[in-house]
Amino acid sequence: MRNRGDSSRVLAQMNDASIYDLELTTLAGEPESLAGYRGRLVLAVNVASRCGMTPQYEGLERLHRRYADQGLAVLGFPCNQFGDQEPGTADEIRAFCDTRFGVSFPMFAKLEVNGPGRHPLYQVLTETADEEGKAGDVLWNFEKFLVSPDGSVLRRFRPMTKPEDPEVVDAIEANLPVSPRT
Repeated sequence: MRNRGDSSRVLAQMNDASIYDLELTTLAGEPESLAGYRGRLVLAVNVASRCGMTPQYEGLERLHRRYADQGLAVLGFPCNQFGDQEPGTADEIRAFCDTRFGVSFPMFAKLEVNGPGRHPLYQVLTETADEEGKAGDVLWNFEKFLVSPDGSVLRRFRPMTKPEDPEVVDAIEANLPVSPRT
């Protein structure tokens, strides 16, 4: 687990870098750099298994399947900061996602999205304002951030915005790095 000093050091390094320089841990416990997503459109979402919005996994999976060949990568980041709604172990989270929602998009280890332990990825993401011009803390589970293929944050969608809402789909389609096959 990173301490506050580690997060500050990583953020200082990111002034000259991008999210692609960040190292994370997959849900399987393996280190993974976000560099593998360079050139792809990323939809980063903090997720939880015991939330009233957990059915949003279905829409996220449909987006993943529909647009993956055109360069979209949906990335799930479990977080237990909201009402203790993601208390499980990595194995429990994986089993839940597999059996309940058939999740095939990449899932990462639990992290914090707010507060002094906020992961460096979310330090960057939360600087982006929503449609009302408000940046800062993630409000709840299933907040979505659309990141361009070059690593800049394009849009922020608050938790109540479902993955397949027209505003999300339109933003995805407008920024896909690969044109649909005709």
